[in-house]
Amino acid sequence: MAGVLTLACELIARPSVTPDDAGCQRLIADRLQAAGFNCEHLRFGEVDNLWATHGSGGPVLVLLGHTDVVPAGPVAAWASDPFMPELRDGALYGRGAADMKGSVAAFVIALERFVAARPGHPGTVALLLTSDEEGDAIDGVRKVAELFRARGQRIDWCITGEPSSKDTLGDLLRVGRRGTLSATLTVRGVQGHVAYPEKARNPIHQAMPALAALAARRWDEGYESFPPTSLQVSNIHAGTGANNVIPGELQVLFNLRYNPHWRAPQLEAECEAVLAAHGLDYSVHWHRGGEPFHTPEGPLRAAAREVLAQFAGHMPEESTGGGTSDARFIAPLGAQCIEIGPVNASIHKVDEHVRVADLERLPDLYLALMERLLVD
Repeated sequence: MAGVLTLACELIARPSVTPDDAGCQRLIADRLQAAGFNCEHLRFGEVDNLWATHGSGGPVLVLLGHTDVVPAGPVAAWASDPFMPELRDGALYGRGAADMKGSVAAFVIALERFVAARPGHPGTVALLLTSDEEGDAIDGVRKVAELFRARGQRIDWCITGEPSSKDTLGDLLRVGRRGTLSATLTVRGVQGHVAYPEKARNPIHQAMPALAALAARRWDEGYESFPPTSLQVSNIHAGTGANNVIPGELQVLFNLRYNPHWRAPQLEAECEAVLAAHGLDYSVHWHRGGEPFHTPEGPLRAAAREVLAQFAGHMPEESTGGGTSDARFIAPLGAQCIEIGPVNASIHKVDEHVRVADLERLPDLYLALMERLLVD
């Protein structure tokens, strides 16, 4: 059976740009079924999801990952074809090498080794994969979590293979993530000639004080290891392109990354109160990307800390930074969630890569976590 490097190469060679799985999950399911796993293919819309389990009862330990990748961009900008894996200078190059086909390959190898050595292991080990992590994340783990909730599927611990390490494998342990809330704000005015402002209503002028108030607000002082909540305006658009026309409408995009002090409905209400207080004629569309989660001290964090210290040679930094991950959909099911993966320096970039030495150690790392949690 192919090892982790060969499997990672086989996965990279499949151009699985969101939401196309390009056969990655079928390849993995075939391997895990041969190892005794029960595999369930859950397709929602254009998205493929794989749920593979071995054992029964609790505790239930889930390895969570995704087979989709972001677009490669101009192929000419890469030193080698992004979907033709290449070994160069001790690293494996290709789109998804670090984010996160390397981790997915390591998950598979670790699971195969675990059940081969302990076919009657306590509890349940599982692998959950989606092809919708890099996109809108609507029909991926979000939808699977809804199904699990309806079924009453128990999950005690979840390890996500997102590339979390900073400089060396295992130097960072992700123990939570901020929530994300996005807004599309439309402010309506009255179009007119710039020479006759009294006959128009400029939505840019009207919106600026409200936007300044939102941008300047100190939302909180942080939460345990979480940074303070932040609101960032990412786009402002108005006008016809003519410099003598007052626009009739302004559109603003902004996003909040928030800690467990808040939930999305609270933040929406706070923002709309500011907009209303400034007398704006507006509408706003909210997209709730996911609530924050935080794993407290307990068996999962303790096991991860111990294992990562062995691999990194020192205690890992414990962090809640970064963007979001699919763990945000698993945590509300009552699961404790952490994220452990390879160095993230090249993710989403041209010439994405992972060090071969790190890739070959990843199965050992995940296997050590499984044994520490389910056997020791």
